[in-house]
Amino acid sequence: MSTRKLPLFRRTTLAALWLPALLVGCRPGGSPPLLDRQEVLERFSWWDNRDWDWYRKHIPFFESPDPDVDATYYYRWELVTKHLTYGSPATGYTLTEFLDRPFWSGTYGAISCPLGHQAYELRWLKDPRIVEDFARYWFETPGAQPRSYSNWYGDAMWATFLVLGDTAFLRKVYPHMEAQVAGWTEERWDPEHRMYRWVGAWDGMEYNINSRLTDDAFGGGEGYRPTLNSYLYADLLALARTASLFGEAEKAREYARRARELKGRVQEELWDPSREFFFHQFARDEAGGIRAKSLTYQTGPFASNPHGRELLGYVPWQFGLPDPGYESAWRFLLDPAYFRAPYGPTGVEQGDPQFFVSPRCCWWSGNAWPYATSQTLAAMANLLNDYEQEVVTPEDYADLLRTYALSHRWQGRPYVAEAADPFTGSWEGHNTFYHSEHYFHSSFVDLVITGLVGLRPRPDDTLRIRPLVPRHWDWFALEGVSYHGHDLAVFWDREGRRYGRGPGLVVLLDGREVSRAPGLEEIRVLLPPAAPRRSGPRLHNFAVNNDGTPFPLATASSSRPTAPPFYAVDGNRWYHPSPPNRWVSDGDSVPWFQVDFGTDRLLERVQLYFLDDVDGPPLEAVGEEGASGFPLEALREGTPVRPPRRYRLEMWTETGWREIPGQRRSPARPQGRRANTVEFPRVRTSRLRVSLYPFPGSATGLTEFEAWGPGELPLAPPGIPTENWAWNPGDRPFPKVSASFSGPEEGVGLAVDGKFSFTRYGRNRWVPRGSPHREDWIELDFGEPRQVARVEVFLCGDGRSVGPPETFWLEVEGESGWEAAAPARAWPHRPTAWAVNTLEVEPLRASRLRVVFRHAPPLVTGVTELRVWPR
Repeated sequence: MSTRKLPLFRRTTLAALWLPALLVGCRPGGSPPLLDRQEVLERFSWWDNRDWDWYRKHIPFFESPDPDVDATYYYRWELVTKHLTYGSPATGYTLTEFLDRPFWSGTYGAISCPLGHQAYELRWLKDPRIVEDFARYWFETPGAQPRSYSNWYGDAMWATFLVLGDTAFLRKVYPHMEAQVAGWTEERWDPEHRMYRWVGAWDGMEYNINSRLTDDAFGGGEGYRPTLNSYLYADLLALARTASLFGEAEKAREYARRARELKGRVQEELWDPSREFFFHQFARDEAGGIRAKSLTYQTGPFASNPHGRELLGYVPWQFGLPDPGYESAWRFLLDPAYFRAPYGPTGVEQGDPQFFVSPRCCWWSGNAWPYATSQTLAAMANLLNDYEQEVVTPEDYADLLRTYALSHRWQGRPYVAEAADPFTGSWEGHNTFYHSEHYFHSSFVDLVITGLVGLRPRPDDTLRIRPLVPRHWDWFALEGVSYHGHDLAVFWDREGRRYGRGPGLVVLLDGREVSRAPGLEEIRVLLPPAAPRRSGPRLHNFAVNNDGTPFPLATASSSRPTAPPFYAVDGNRWYHPSPPNRWVSDGDSVPWFQVDFGTDRLLERVQLYFLDDVDGPPLEAVGEEGASGFPLEALREGTPVRPPRRYRLEMWTETGWREIPGQRRSPARPQGRRANTVEFPRVRTSRLRVSLYPFPGSATGLTEFEAWGPGELPLAPPGIPTENWAWNPGDRPFPKVSASFSGPEEGVGLAVDGKFSFTRYGRNRWVPRGSPHREDWIELDFGEPRQVARVEVFLCGDGRSVGPPETFWLEVEGESGWEAAAPARAWPHRPTAWAVNTLEVEPLRASRLRVVFRHAPPLVTGVTELRVWPR
């Protein structure tokens, strides 16, 4: 078949487009919105986050004749809100991959594996601050890990620029793009083979068909992969284009040369003409007769087997790497004998001798992984837009996107976890509690906008639209897109009746029609210059505390043990009871929640995210709770949680608590599952308190408390010492902390560093694994006598080997040795994991104390944090 790659920018007579754009744009006034956005949101009953104002302010709106695609589109925006993490005032926003922050994540829980997917989604948000923060995070936040997994950071930054059209953004991230490529080259470049080498596990593709042939099934099989080498080709190309844009011609030529040579090596080394596919190439000899520089199944136990195709063979097209002539690889994608499946595609072709749909995570040998599916769809859109070929059609793209949309289901509602059974759609076994739920390791929104609708971002002022929608669709609309500083809408109305603006494919720019075509065909329009971007002073959320510092300190009048105050200042917000991220009051008639900043802060806005378990969605999808170690009864018992009927927001002054004057509230009455925003003339205070007035027979609570105001960075440190006598981040002489026994990786210092980690994959905890003792203790030496009245022990459990003790108690050192302190109150009555366990005593003075734990075999006690208070 004769094929050729289309030029990046087709020659088009744009002058003919410019004049109509100007003429139409000169009409006074813009068009009313195409969509009733509130009505669109209310079409779906599954919402967890019902912050309609946030969606209207931040996201492009889309509708089509396919309600399943629409539902997944909006669910994926809700998913973004679950993973959006405000790390600190210095960092701003980043994103998590998992709902928890596992031990292999970087600062604030971000993981570099999906950063390319995540950036491609974030670039469509109307508030550019979020993607700008995310871009900075990887190189400006201590502890971020930009190369812990392979990724396409540089390409994602260029792609973000293509949407924003903001050279100031690109100039800020340009040094980071260069640092990323330099880091990869230093760490992973093989100068002899002139390619990058690594293992599949650090592509995020564990237990793959190449590693399983080696002595290390999880992380073996180091080699030259279509993934990392395509990512670096894209990053180098992004650098070449960026350097050219900024007039750095010599740099641009050098980066372009490196990209061109790497592209050539991928095509020379990783393409097998007999199997018509791109493959992994082993870097060295492996067990079983595998030879260095051989492709999958060219040597070894399955030598000469005609299979071995993995979905990663399509990754080169994700970045437009292949020249024309390789398109035959795509015939395997749509064939049920190879990749096609009801909820697929499968990660490995189905005839492969190692094909395996695993019942548990994390095998890349047959399961459908959204990470790879979204890569394949992005690659297919590029194939359809930039190559002349006859292997796949727009209908094929739309069909696979619909299959992908339908795979986002669990227990009757939109959902995504780590990997699915490609034949049943089940997420079972890949849906770990407080970890895999609503997993953000892939893209979908970008595939709708750039693929289905066909908005193809460019660096110049030409707007290109080329829809890949099914030919039988009579209508669709996308509006509220921020693109190059303009407000953009695209709609198709075959008969002109759906939107009442006449038939055709129509482009609206800033509310005015700039182009109309009679059919679903490509449209190109020259964009007029955008108005300069306006931005006010940057505000910071001073309430957040993710760094384990004593301040800001969140406290409350009461708390359910499994819903302590720290959850409400962790920078995350979601509302579903399982898994929880919430503070909930526990019985008092007018509970309060307080944040002590430790110093004065200038504030102008507070946002309260109230819980509502009564008026929630009819269906909640949950992770695998049973094996989590979480006290499940805590999710079901107690009075129902609702937003309060009213609240009082106060500030601390020299004379005590005072209601903040001049409050403007939106909404006027408290509502759950959304932001309740309180704006006021700027005030300066060291503490805020919100008093909540519950409805009779209900409790109330928050998933997040935010306090926003301006301030110069770095922030002035708190001016008062902590009263948590146990706190020591590791750089202070006192308190000294020791233990009767500590495991090799979960030392006792982690129990007093101010950081909390309840979940299975958390490691910020003391666990005396292997202890020979039935009882173990943590000891604190304060260095001087301290008053002690209350001890808080945050116990963790993993459902496997770590869990709450049978009991625990407090001992203080007296004249005759260690003596038990008589408890005045213990709550809860039985030690509980995933909870704060509070022990109150009559106030006493002690220089040293111990908390003693009697284990509950076969479990060993785990403590994520220990706090000691004078009152």
